[in-house]
Amino acid sequence: MLVKWIRCHVTDRRGFERGQRKWAGLLGEPGFRGQGGGWSRSRPDVAHVFAFWESRAFYDSFMARSHDRLAAAQTGTYKAIEAKLFDHRFDVKTGFEPRFTDADVVRVAHCRIHEDRVEHFALMQEKVWNPAMAGSPGMLRGVFGEAPGHEFLVLSMWRSAAEHGKYRTERVERLALRAQTEADVAALTGDVVELEPSWIV
Repeated sequence: MLVKWIRCHVTDRRGFERGQRKWAGLLGEPGFRGQGGGWSRSRPDVAHVFAFWESRAFYDSFMARSHDRLAAAQTGTYKAIEAKLFDHRFDVKTGFEPRFTDADVVRVAHCRIHEDRVEHFALMQEKVWNPAMAGSPGMLRGVFGEAPGHEFLVLSMWRSAAEHGKYRTERVERLALRAQTEADVAALTGDVVELEPSWIV
């Protein structure tokens, strides 16, 4: 599975939201698995969108055919856009499905890892972070993806912002020490995204 993460710095919020609903046109695209997104809780002008495709071949075919027509509806509503692709490496919790209907927030973490620490980082994700997140009340599902250049995406879906907040305050510092996260990570950016039901495809 291919995961696409898009971050937009939006200048016309209402126009952007109107355009976002046009992405319903993705339904029926070969290999398309699901899409959802919303607004950053900390920066009201930043929108995040997460799209899932069965494979790179299906995604490339869509980009060559239909993408520009669907994207046209949002032209002029944002001043900057970044898009990154990640290959699914494993699930956070089990049986990941790209469904957004039961979640309120998504936590996204984008990590650039020191080259000699990549395998350690992935192992710690599997052995330390995943079980802790999977066992947290309100954590629904998630995905761990990898991109060239030692970049990783950790995406987790939560039933509520309150439940995610509780997990953060209770566990994160202790887990980071146990996983030696500081030694692995060259750069880390993250956000908590409040999902917009009307953006779900």
